[in-house]
Amino acid sequence: MTITANDPKRKTWLDVPKDSDFPIQNIPFGVFLTRDDIITIGTRIGDYAIDLGALHQLGYFEGIPLTDDIFLQDTLNDFIADGRKTWRAVRNRIADIFDEKNSSLKEHEEHRRIVLFTLDEIEMQLPVQVGDYTDFYSSKEHATNVGELFRGKEDALLPNWLHVPVAYHGRSSSIIPSGIPVHRPKGQKKPKGSEDPIFGPSRLVDFELEMAFITTAANPLGEPIAVEDAEEYIFGMVLFNDWSARDIQKWEYIPLGPFLAKNFASSVSPWIVTLDAIEPFRTEGPKPVKKQLPYLQSKGKKTFDIALEVAIQPEGKAETVVSRSNFKYLYWNMSQQLAHHTINGCPINSGDMMGSGTISGPKESSFGSMLELSWNGDKPIKLKEGGDRKFINDNDTVIIRGHCENKNVRIGFGEVRTKLLPTYKG
Repeated sequence: MTITANDPKRKTWLDVPKDSDFPIQNIPFGVFLTRDDIITIGTRIGDYAIDLGALHQLGYFEGIPLTDDIFLQDTLNDFIADGRKTWRAVRNRIADIFDEKNSSLKEHEEHRRIVLFTLDEIEMQLPVQVGDYTDFYSSKEHATNVGELFRGKEDALLPNWLHVPVAYHGRSSSIIPSGIPVHRPKGQKKPKGSEDPIFGPSRLVDFELEMAFITTAANPLGEPIAVEDAEEYIFGMVLFNDWSARDIQKWEYIPLGPFLAKNFASSVSPWIVTLDAIEPFRTEGPKPVKKQLPYLQSKGKKTFDIALEVAIQPEGKAETVVSRSNFKYLYWNMSQQLAHHTINGCPINSGDMMGSGTISGPKESSFGSMLELSWNGDKPIKLKEGGDRKFINDNDTVIIRGHCENKNVRIGFGEVRTKLLPTYKG
């Protein structure tokens, strides 16, 4: 099925601000609470949220085989499980409905009133029920930087890293949508020069600039997904801030990896942008340094040119952009990640979330965490309105944004915005 929704010449009868992340060529999917306190699945064009449940009930998806309640749910899981053919048909139809040449909804005032919401009339929710969450470690620059800081230059990149997409299974219970604040976590830390750990609030809370992809139901137990087929099972992508407590992490991560340092929160942008929407922005990733095993060898343009930035905003002050990076810097692409994840027959379900790992680029200004940007506190980052940061302070808000852009169209992911609150006191 052709992706007609991507036509760069297509215009909409809705008013869309210039340089919006959400032109009619985007059509992401999300879940929101309406002004009538009803949760629905929807999409967004410009600064309008569109109730897909209402559109479906009014007959605008006639001819597409959809269950009556497919959009009347509080998660996208069932819709995602319907597969790429359905996603593409629905996205194409939405583009047609809101095309400037189509008057069916445009001239139906009562239907417009039911279907359209301004952004201040809705409250975004977590778009999927995340059954399983996996966090990869796929940026060569990030892995090298962290290795150098923790182990020294000689052992910076561990021997397995160039052969295997390193990852760990995380928790899904504390994955939250943009706008939900996070408390500074507590845990064990080992002060420099001390033989024994102490317990208390983390002093080194950090963001991690990531993206995540969401899968559909894919494979039965025991059956791997081939690298060349992996994208068939990827619904779309979100921005992802995988919060970290570096002092807790340093003490606990050997031998089994991070635990309390990571599981207190991960924040996601609320609109899932489909792979179809970013199809025009395909590009090649870094060339392999060492020959990869056959099941990991991918061909063609398997990654995407997605410009990313991170800003820190102290309470009551202007934000300061501290990092500008790009998704294309990742050494291991999504197809390789999913192929490796399932090579032993691990099943993938609808709504599973796969974090990319911190995305760092080759320049210091493109590093994807404060650990790297401040070089573990040795090089504090100056802020616009005075002061500096080694890590994230209480009441700071961290904002991650991302978009793709060419001469024809801009497709954005919006933002994930999260405030760090002081340690919880119950």
